[in-house]
Amino acid sequence: MTQDPLEPRGPIAARLAEGVAALGLTLAPGQGERLLDLLALLARWNRAYNLTAVRDPLEQVARHLLDSLALLPYLRGESVLDLGTGAGLPGLPLAICDPARHYWLLDGNGKKVRFVRQAVLELGLPAVHPIHSRIEAYRPGRKFSTIVSRAVATIAQIEGLSAPLLERPGRLLVMKGRYPQDELQDPALRELDLAVHKLFVPFLEGERHLIEIRCE
Repeated sequence: MTQDPLEPRGPIAARLAEGVAALGLTLAPGQGERLLDLLALLARWNRAYNLTAVRDPLEQVARHLLDSLALLPYLRGESVLDLGTGAGLPGLPLAICDPARHYWLLDGNGKKVRFVRQAVLELGLPAVHPIHSRIEAYRPGRKFSTIVSRAVATIAQIEGLSAPLLERPGRLLVMKGRYPQDELQDPALRELDLAVHKLFVPFLEGERHLIEIRCE
């Protein structure tokens, strides 16, 4: 286990269990413990590398774990590319709870990719593939059935960068906060099969929206 001895797990585990139930999800045995292990590992690395500005463990449950897991019902196919994964979000929580798919977690920040590699090793996630690269330079020689991005750029920019990497049929999922009215007016999106879903994330204040672009 990677449990942080400085942080008792009782309240954190209870918050996670309540949040997962509120999302309508059911975790397999051991998945909840792995999610808590991920937070403990992140806390240890955060002391030296400042991977995330969110430091309160209860807030991390909402912002890092439940926010990521809210994407699960929208994933399609067997391969998922997480663009701009940062500290492995949303890719690592999704991979923990969805081991049937393979996940590629891409970021241009070396220290964050090193953290993702360590998390893959310690949590035992053989279907997760950390990639240190900028999306503009990424040439994987394959395509992906779902591409996810946690608001690293505008919707149109993400769509333009990810289009060559997306299978047909495939899904591009872009996470945003408030309803992105201005971004959705971009002429580059006009001809796309696009839907906006308002996400419910337990214990998270503020709005969350998912822009789903379907490529058939």
